[in-house]
Amino acid sequence: MKIGVVGYGTGGQHFHTPFIAAAKNCHLAGIVARAPQTVAKVRADWPDTPIYSSLSEMIAAGLCDAVTITTPPQTRRALVLEAIAAGLHVVADKPFAPDAAGGAELTAAAEARGVTLGVFQNRRLDADLQTLRKLIADGRLGRVWRIHNRMDFDDPATLEPGPTGGLLRDLGSHLVDQMLYLNGPVQSVFTHLDHVDLPEGRTNASFTLTLNHKNGTMSEVSATKLNHYSLRELRAYGDKGAYVSHSTDVQAQSIFAGKRPAEEPETWGYEPQTNWGTLYNAEGATRIPSEQGRYHDYYEAFAQAVRDGTPPPVSGTEGTRVLAVLDAARESAETGRSVTL
Repeated sequence: MKIGVVGYGTGGQHFHTPFIAAAKNCHLAGIVARAPQTVAKVRADWPDTPIYSSLSEMIAAGLCDAVTITTPPQTRRALVLEAIAAGLHVVADKPFAPDAAGGAELTAAAEARGVTLGVFQNRRLDADLQTLRKLIADGRLGRVWRIHNRMDFDDPATLEPGPTGGLLRDLGSHLVDQMLYLNGPVQSVFTHLDHVDLPEGRTNASFTLTLNHKNGTMSEVSATKLNHYSLRELRAYGDKGAYVSHSTDVQAQSIFAGKRPAEEPETWGYEPQTNWGTLYNAEGATRIPSEQGRYHDYYEAFAQAVRDGTPPPVSGTEGTRVLAVLDAARESAETGRSVTL
């Protein structure tokens, strides 16, 4: 599958192009970049990849089967619709729409045109989450009661300011999707949001969401970027024991260090032994080896879904369910009440 990438900010540079290049049966066919400094980055990183000034120009070149839209959130709707209208399959970065109604609109447009729309929820493929998923699947926690999912970054520069930005739509999209992936649909949401006043307007800067899932599990997700503290933590409790991990976000750190998954596929994406999580049960405490984190699995699965006519790894419908939870979270924070979906 020949895939073009529209946008070369942090998403395009670090979380899409390296993983498209590493994915089997996928080829990085082109990149849309405009600003001179961005074009220079693309040429340095991917010297053999064509550069286009717009999605329209990329479409006219006829070199792509699919495109990834990873431009700023407010620009994504029009670009996703343009790609769909051209008959291209689309991977839309998260959040792929501002709300659930917008997500449903894009999903319906893709279905009407007969193309595949996928939402890039790559953090399903984090090493720590895959490790917890395997523990649950193997029955080592028994019936899962609750999961606490925390992602604190000391990273104020990447907080998207203003009332249409904020951390809930950013990291909240990831953390909520992870819990839907593990626990299934959400029945109700209770939320607390912390806000700061920025020149661009009031901005939610940290959050805690309590999600009650239809399967009886409770999950709590929380995040911040402004509290000068970093911690990635998963805690899970079941009727057979508990599991706790503090990981390093190993794939992102490797990418930022200049490594690429195509260069070291066998060793890529494992948390170091010093960061393995611990399972606590009647037999005592056991360190659990890291599963492999492979964001490029998303693109391999997307290409396979297009070939087979099966649902992509994260469909527009699944992405819309995440947006519905975030919509309910905002309502809960405004009203101070739990919101039923």
